[in-house]
Formats: sequence, structure tokens, C-alpha cells
Amino acid sequence: MDFLNWLGAMPGAAAQGMIWGIMAIGVYITFKILELSDLTVDGSMVTGMATCAMLMAAGWNVWAAMLIAFIAGMAAGLVTGLFHTIMGIPAILSGILTQLILWSVNLKIMGKANQALPARSYDVLITQLRKYESLVYLFLICIVLIAVLYWFFGTRYGMSIRATGCNVKMSRAQGINTSSNKVVGLALSNGIVALAGALLAQYSGKADISDGRGAIVIGLAAVIIGEAIVSRMGQSFVIRLTGVLIGGVIYYIVYQTVIFLGLDTDLLKMLSAIVVAIFLAVPHLKKTYFSKPAVRNTKEAA
Repeated sequence: MDFLNWLGAMPGAAAQGMIWGIMAIGVYITFKILELSDLTVDGSMVTGMATCAMLMAAGWNVWAAMLIAFIAGMAAGLVTGLFHTIMGIPAILSGILTQLILWSVNLKIMGKANQALPARSYDVLITQLRKYESLVYLFLICIVLIAVLYWFFGTRYGMSIRATGCNVKMSRAQGINTSSNKVVGLALSNGIVALAGALLAQYSGKADISDGRGAIVIGLAAVIIGEAIVSRMGQSFVIRLTGVLIGGVIYYIVYQTVIFLGLDTDLLKMLSAIVVAIFLAVPHLKKTYFSKPAVRNTKEAA
């Protein structure tokens, strides 16, 4: 019976995993492509939720509400980018500052700590009440998102953003405006995160000021799990983005499984942080303790 309950919870876990996988794609843009540590996402996630919920409560169409949520997230990323490039504040501190600003902004958007968005009262796109239908919509959204990002980062400007993340000094030497690229990358990243927030508000039926807390940890976990899965499948950009999405789904399936096993849910965020720390440390530990020492010269080799 417990197994049947667990099996019945899998569609919901997969749906939430896809939503957080979309958020993780936003994290991937800053963490892997731009090589920046951006903590704005804890705030921009809620910005997307709050914007979508309040607009739909005011009678807006769901697609229009999601578009405005995406733009609001881009504005949050823009602020972080300007803090970092124009004011010279380190990226991680810029994200923290924007996150603090967004706490107040999100409260002002909702006018209170939370806003209900029940599926029975509003024409939402996805909901827990229609899990299988929601999975289809999320799958299509993910395909479109990955296709658009693949096209964008294949353009000349998109490749200049990727070059900025690979080597800032070399990019500048080639005449690339690295500051502009960082701002655009941060804006795009947080726009995608806010889009995930808009979807999460619809699926969960609410927007709450504290819903984005710890989002960066989940995003990093999805990125790392996804890279571990697709590392042997090739280095294609599409494969990497798909891996991040799959990482989000796997994370939430494991999350749901842990709950069914009876583990204290208060420990889940701590376990997520530990998993992320371990995976981030693996390359360093492998290089430091497990790699063979290099041969210094031919004499030593003989």
C-alpha cells in the first residue's frame, strides 16, 4: 500500500521537478555559462510567483501574467548586473543585496505575506488537481525553453556571452563588451527563474513570501545531478540543458521518496546542501588525492 501511495505521488513529484528544473536552467546560465555566483534567485523566484498571482487575481490572462512575471524577473537580474558591473560589487554580494531589496518589493506587490491562487477560482495553466495535464503543459514549455535558449546561445551575441564566461580577459581583448554580457546573462537567468516561480504559484495554488527560501540550493543540486547524468553523453548545449531539467525531476523524486521513508522533513534542506557541497568538492578531491602524480622529466620516467 505504501508503494502504491509512493507511485501515486510520482506524477506530482515529476511536475514539481520540472518546474524547479526550469528554475535550475536559469541558475545554470549564471553558474556554468557566466561563471558567476548569483543569489538573486531566492528573491526573483518569489517575484515571479507574486507577480503572476496578483495579475491573475486582477483578472489577467495566464499567459500575459507569466510574461510580465518573466519581465519582472529580468528587471531583478538587471539590478544585480548593474550592482556588479557599474558599482563594482562582487557578484555574490550583488545578488544578496538584490535579494534583500526583493523581499520588500515582493511584499509590496502582494500587499501581504501570501496570495491564494486556487485552481477552482482562476483559469490557471497547471494545477495539482490535473497532474497529468499539467505534466504535458510543462513538458511542452520545457521543450520550447530549451529550443529558444539553444537558438539564442548559438547566435553571435549568445556566443559572446558564453565566451565572457569562459575567459573574461580574452573576450575583452577581442572587443567584446563583457559588462553588457554579464548584465544580459543575469537578466535572462532571473527572468527564467521568475517564469518558474509563476508556474509554481499556479501549481501550488498560492504565492508566499518565503517560498523562494533555499531555491539556490535546489537549483545547484539540479545542475550538479544533471551534469553527472549527462557527462558521458556528450558536451552538446542541448544535452546539458536537458540534463539540468532531468536533475530537477530526479531531485524531487528523491525528495518525495525521502518523505515516504519517514525522514524528518526539517532536515531535507540540510541534506540538499550537503549533497551540493559533496558534488562541488568531487573534482577538487579527485585532482588532489586520486590523480596520479605527473612525471616531471624523462630521466625520472626512466
